Amino acid sequence: MADPTTTVTPAAGAENPAAGADTPAGPKTMDAGKWANKRVYHRLVLYTVGCHLFAGFIILLFQLGSRNK
Repeated sequence: MADPTTTVTPAAGAENPAAGADTPAGPKTMDAGKWANKRVYHRLVLYTVGCHLFAGFIILLFQLGSRNK
């Protein structure tokens, strides 16, 4: 008798062969039914913008601090 706690899922894209195709940037990954690659790019943009804003704030502090001499 088969173990009821394990399930066998069909291969990705078995019903739609184009759905499981890899992209030139790498393989597509699914996370909770959503494409993870799209979220990675959004996170990359947010972190890049955030780091630049933080660096700009630090530079602003140095510029303002150098004026008080």
